[in-house]
This record gives sequence, structure tokens and C-alpha cells, in this order.
Amino acid sequence: MFVGVGGQGSLLASRIMGTLLVSEGYDVKVSEVHGMSQRGGSVVTYVKYGKEVQSPVIEIGEADILLSFELLEGARWLPYLKKDGKLLTSSHKIPPMSVITGACEYPENIAENISNSGVCITALNARELAVSAGNPKCENVVMLGVLSQKMDISETAWNKALEICVPPKFLELNKKAFELGRSAA
Repeated sequence: MFVGVGGQGSLLASRIMGTLLVSEGYDVKVSEVHGMSQRGGSVVTYVKYGKEVQSPVIEIGEADILLSFELLEGARWLPYLKKDGKLLTSSHKIPPMSVITGACEYPENIAENISNSGVCITALNARELAVSAGNPKCENVVMLGVLSQKMDISETAWNKALEICVPPKFLELNKKAFELGRSAA
């Protein structure tokens, strides 16, 4: 599952992933749930792959990997992770509307609490890495670089998927962000 908030590039990341998996010979199903994504709301994308996939939907307790572009979104969707699954998350915080309006406070120590609960979590500041790559909007591709280290698919195949899905004028920037994510993982 890919989770984040509107504008973080979740849909591009899932398109890159789908392209990659199809090129590797898998049956792939992708489903997007936008919610209020254009107003900073939650965005979820399901990517299922295998020899044969019947449905794109991932139920509670079924996700092998939860890739989160925002820390609180990772916590929000954690129930979908299977018992031995992995949470890969950016530690970048984007306050939801309830925090912005003062109705709630952004929770403290999210990554630590998740780790203490026994979940296998990799948390890193993908936003900072994206900025060092040249554009904070590449945070999604930094996280794909992290994901690439958890999968048995060649870096060459990942780069080919980037070449197919990313517009040429942004390709080198995204390749750099991807490599920074791979290195940080």
C-alpha cells in the first residue's frame, strides 16, 4: 500500500511501481482511493502483484509493505499491515486540518511508538533527501528508492520504470532522488 496526503506523488509512485512489476512479468492490479486529496486529505493506493491477482483491494492485515510518504498517514493505515509486514515511512510531518485548526495536536513519538509495538519500521527524512536531490516534490521517489532495497528487483529495472513514467525534464532529478533513497535504506 502507498499512503500519504494529496500532492505528495502517491499516484506517480504507484504508476512507477505498476510499470516496474509488469515489466518483471507479474500480473498487477492497482487501485486508487483519493478522498479529499486535493485539499491535503488522505490518499491510498493499493498495488497487488503476483502470478495471478483477482482484486486490487488490500484488506486489513494483508499488506506486506506499507509505504508512507507522511508519518501520521503511516500510523493511520498501520492496521492494514500484516503481522510480519514492513512499514517504510518518511518522518516528514504534514499537519492534517484538525491540527491546523487547533482542534488536535500532532501526535508525538509516532515512529518510536510504532517500533515499540513490534512493527518492523524504517523511518527516514525523505523530504530532506528530496531537497538534497534538488526538489522536495521528489520525496515519493526517495521512498521508492527505500522500497527498492526491500525487493528482489534489479536497480536497472527500477530505473527503466522511472524512464517510462517520469517526464524527461524531471528524469535526472528523480533518478538522483531514487539513488539517495536506496543509499539511505
